[in-house]
Amino acid sequence: MKSPLLSLPGAVAAEGQDEGVAAHYGDLFREQRALADGTGLVDLSHRGVVTVTGDDRLSWLHLLLTQHVSELPVGRATEALILSPNGHIEHALYLVDDGETVWAHVEPGTREALIAYLESMKFFYRVEVADRTDDIAVVHLPAGSIAEAPEGVAVRETPYGRDLFLPRADLESYAAAHGPVAGVLAYEALRVEGHRPRLGFETDHRTIPHEVGLIGTAVHLDKGCYRGQETVARVQNLGKPPRRLVFLHLDGSDVHLPGHGTPVRLAADGAEGRQLGFITTSARHHELGPIALALIKRNVPLDAELLAGDTAAAQETVVEA
Repeated sequence: MKSPLLSLPGAVAAEGQDEGVAAHYGDLFREQRALADGTGLVDLSHRGVVTVTGDDRLSWLHLLLTQHVSELPVGRATEALILSPNGHIEHALYLVDDGETVWAHVEPGTREALIAYLESMKFFYRVEVADRTDDIAVVHLPAGSIAEAPEGVAVRETPYGRDLFLPRADLESYAAAHGPVAGVLAYEALRVEGHRPRLGFETDHRTIPHEVGLIGTAVHLDKGCYRGQETVARVQNLGKPPRRLVFLHLDGSDVHLPGHGTPVRLAADGAEGRQLGFITTSARHHELGPIALALIKRNVPLDAELLAGDTAAAQETVVEA
């Protein structure tokens, strides 16, 4: 779904998973600084929007999700996962309940499979699941923003900003009133700085929550059964995850950023050494320079100098070894 904000001056369309919105509007660092200062907004209207209504919505979701939501207070934002039977991450949901409806936004291209799974689990519960992507657009306001949400719009308020579930028909007028609009590259740079993992970037088909630091934020350790809980409990109580997420400071002399999937090796072993992981997301930050997140083997020394492709990288711990 192509955003109408792509018609704004300077807009350059994003590619890949973020296709449909702007990567930037001509000045990546200016857009980042605006967001860091609490001004402007980010068009996330390419994300899927799913709602759950009905008297049993919270108790039913509590059975399916990794998060404790049976008594979720009205207006409190949370995030949750759906795991495979083996504990691998399949879906990530960013939730809020407005007292009548649970609103969730999800990664582009995932809502159909998510809805199909939710529909298959309804049984006799009093719930209705709906795809609202066609009429609702997600807009992100950075932390510190004084922009007001329109009356009646569901809002997820988090430490790093507010997500608005805005009627898609109001997207252009809201952006005109509360801009400037920043592209997803600016948003992603701040996400990487904040060590926040993203489904399909920091995760692959075998990622478990412990590896990417989602225990506590998206996984509640003291709730009832859900699919994949056995793996979560076993790793929490008896072992360590096989991989861990790290934050990387990249050598700023390289012109090109290492892309998603770029092999990570020990610098001491050189570019032909054994692969120990891969780059998940890289970005150019307005203050830190080139940075990245990477998923590497747990036993890589915490102080080891690394190579991302042929780019030197110094690591900071995100998930403890």
